Amino acid sequence: MLFNSLTFVVFLGVVLILHHLPFAWRAKKINLLLASYLFYAAWNPPFVLLLWLSTVVDWVVARRIHAEMVQSRRRAWLGLSLLVNLGMLGFFKYGGFLLDNFQAAMAVVGIEYQPAAWSIVLPVGISFYTFQTLAYSLDVYLRRAKPADSLLDFSLFVAFFPQLVAGPIVRPTQLIPQFALPRIATTEQFKWGLALITLGLFNKIVIADGMLAGAADSVFGASEMLHPLDAWLGTLAFAGQIFCDFAGYSTTAIGVALCLGFSLPDNFRYPYAAIGFSDFWRRWHISLSSWLRDYLYIPLGGNRKGGFRTYANLMTTMLLGGLWHGASWTFVVWGGLHGFYLAAERWLNSRFGGLAIWNRWLSRLLLALLTYALVNLTWVFFRAQDFATAWRMIDTMLTLNLDGKKVLATVDIVLVTGITAAMLATHWFMRHRSLHDVVAAMPRWLIGVAWGLMAWLIVITQGSSNAFIYFQF
Repeated sequence: MLFNSLTFVVFLGVVLILHHLPFAWRAKKINLLLASYLFYAAWNPPFVLLLWLSTVVDWVVARRIHAEMVQSRRRAWLGLSLLVNLGMLGFFKYGGFLLDNFQAAMAVVGIEYQPAAWSIVLPVGISFYTFQTLAYSLDVYLRRAKPADSLLDFSLFVAFFPQLVAGPIVRPTQLIPQFALPRIATTEQFKWGLALITLGLFNKIVIADGMLAGAADSVFGASEMLHPLDAWLGTLAFAGQIFCDFAGYSTTAIGVALCLGFSLPDNFRYPYAAIGFSDFWRRWHISLSSWLRDYLYIPLGGNRKGGFRTYANLMTTMLLGGLWHGASWTFVVWGGLHGFYLAAERWLNSRFGGLAIWNRWLSRLLLALLTYALVNLTWVFFRAQDFATAWRMIDTMLTLNLDGKKVLATVDIVLVTGITAAMLATHWFMRHRSLHDVVAAMPRWLIGVAWGLMAWLIVITQGSSNAFIYFQF
């Protein structure tokens, strides 16, 4: 079930009505849990069994880890959680990828191996909810948190429909305590939640799908060398598309949860105004980057084991972060580039970071633009279906070879340029501001006009909208 569908509008309306009826709090939580399973089953009903398996395993494992005093047994129970969750993720998401690479490796040594066709369907959102339940078991193992007191509350934490299939990846301490006492949205929370839903769907339906997807698809779908202007604009179009698509989902999810009285953490903080790549990852997909930091980078040793280990840990974390996004070597390269950027930034900052020139506004603006340009080079590998397309794009973007083909219409060039400029200006303006504070300072009539205009544009653009990009991860 897609947020950007009329089916979801009806579904949410029914859920909100049931949530506001005078039922006992336990009954309301059961309603939310059943609604979450229904929401997930709308894609493929049998995959609800995977949710149940992950829920039961981590519920039992966490309680056993908490009660066990012998460290070896605690590790064994944690190993069971890792085996089940990463095993499911590995089988469904990476089984075909591993099989293809094994077949290629056999061919290199002269062995012809023809496996049966891999036709396993990837369960939507499996990368998100497996990481969420893993965080629960790991937090209990590391004694950062105690097991949940209620199986119902834990089950709702795993399956809570606003953020189930594409995040934010919520930590147990952020959400489970919210289920302890009755929660109904106040009037202000409900209005703000509806406003966030409108903003999120506007970003997804109107900007990402209606204005930018076409240009990105034309450029990345080309089979020949392109003119550098088209290559760059197609990449900029995808940069805007993926931000508006994914941030649009997160904003909608936060808004839906708020309408029910629950709070979810921010997942994006104007990342295209980032100054450097550490700053970028503090602003882009925050719930994933903080998960990788806390459960992978720091356990590997972080920056506590010397310079070489620090760079190795950064690269390992980002390579695995790239692989988390998809079973393809292009995603690994995307992650590796970000790992290289982070390592290079750390090295440069250790030698030149103390210079006074970096405190000047012009220097900071230029660094932000450089960061944005380099991030766009990584988006080429993220979006390209194969390395041939990616190398062709990178070649023309860096060499500025003017002999390539032009595929973008004038209207696409104007649209992508205008939206990119507006997006960068907005991100820079909002760099140290919160949306809530900015809206609070606006006159009511202007809020009403902006809200109404976004809603109208959503309605007239709805027919051309697609599934969210991050559903495939």
